[in-house]
Amino acid sequence: MTALEETAVRSAQPVSLERANYGDRVFKLVLTAAAFLIPILLGFLVYELWSGSRLAIDRFGFDFITSSTWDPVAEEFGALPLIFGTLLSSLIALVIAVPLSLGVAIYLTEFAPKAVRQPVAFLIGLLAAIPSVVYGLWGIFVLIPVLRTTAFPLLRDALGFLPLFQGAIYGPSMLAAGIILAIMIMPYVMSVSREVLLAVPNTQREAALALGATRWEAVITAVVPYARSGLGGAVILGLGRALGETMAVTMVIGNRHEVAASLFAPGYTMAAAIANEFSEAVGDLHLSALAFVAFVLFLVTVLVNAGARLLIWRVARGSGAGSSAL
Repeated sequence: MTALEETAVRSAQPVSLERANYGDRVFKLVLTAAAFLIPILLGFLVYELWSGSRLAIDRFGFDFITSSTWDPVAEEFGALPLIFGTLLSSLIALVIAVPLSLGVAIYLTEFAPKAVRQPVAFLIGLLAAIPSVVYGLWGIFVLIPVLRTTAFPLLRDALGFLPLFQGAIYGPSMLAAGIILAIMIMPYVMSVSREVLLAVPNTQREAALALGATRWEAVITAVVPYARSGLGGAVILGLGRALGETMAVTMVIGNRHEVAASLFAPGYTMAAAIANEFSEAVGDLHLSALAFVAFVLFLVTVLVNAGARLLIWRVARGSGAGSSAL
């Protein structure tokens, strides 16, 4: 064998196992450090919220969650209206946004012409990129005047026998906040739902059609049940977005610290209270109370999302269908 052939044989030999194992160990170490970094940061966040709210926790305890008084002058603070407003506005947003979002996602994936799918999907993604303050300004100058003069009077005339649609019409209200939240979370729910439905194997559709089902029956009986857990994940994403939204809600909800039965009445949310009062709080107890509100918002978000994920897991496990990503 010539020297040239020996050189070619040596160059064709694979990299030594020792060098390959060294690279694998380094890569595994980097990934492990990145994985541990997330719970560490979360632990620091919880610690800062807890330490910042210790003064209010020692002063009010559990009464902070059940009390409705918010008087910085008298140093009396209660977060019940804030918790109520956060949960109610998010619930209103889900009731409005989820059916519309799922309907649009199903139309785009199953019924829309190919020439329509991509432009509409692009516009949906563009809506998600609009800053929340822009939504808030649109809500003040466009949405609230329409609601105050047209939609709210119609709702009161048609459904006035219900306590939810009684009382004076102000414009800025809990219902207005729910509507603006619904508009804001719809792009997220629609985009994720569309991707989940696109991931459903075509064999699901073909099997239903082969058994004589119509296009709509195939979607309802085969496609949607298969993607149930993934669609639930899209709803959870929208819920998390609604619970933590601040600026748009602050601009249209009315910022009144009370619990009202009517959806036409102004309300307040935890994120809006923090945004409005944190820069103006001067007393240590007031700052601690706002930190306590942030800590409660964190707990509410974690508990609601954990409960929703548990429910989706049980549904998907019982049906034997759905994405395994959740």
